[in-house]
Amino acid sequence: MDLSLPQIWLIIGLLMLVLELVSVVLVFVFFAAGALITALLASVGLLPDLNTQLFAFSLISVLALILLRKHAKNLLKHRGNHTEYNEFAGETAMVVRDIPAVGEGKIYYRGAEWSAVSAGKLPIEAGSKVIIRESEGIKLIVEEA
Repeated sequence: MDLSLPQIWLIIGLLMLVLELVSVVLVFVFFAAGALITALLASVGLLPDLNTQLFAFSLISVLALILLRKHAKNLLKHRGNHTEYNEFAGETAMVVRDIPAVGEGKIYYRGAEWSAVSAGKLPIEAGSKVIIRESEGIKLIVEEA
């Protein structure tokens, strides 16, 4: 079985995509784009020989890397910063140990004690009811009800 040059470029592009999936450097995807575009251009006859295909692959890959990598990294960075689902938000709890203006206290919520801090940087006394606004790991951010 003989493979044509466009088929080889297609295989190279797919291998680069697999490499991108197992790495975290955000580089191989641009070489994959270069290989896949080169395969497309070669299959329609715009790049007839290996030398023009190598030139096109290099040019497309490097230009994509230079022009798009920073934008792609920003998209991926902001994608992880969305607000996560917070099952505790809006629920009420009881303060069992005073919550100082700055620092942690304890609340009783769902049958357990949780560390809590004041959302408004105001002290909250034990025995007060609070509303949970959000969580930071295992610490709950609360304000007086």
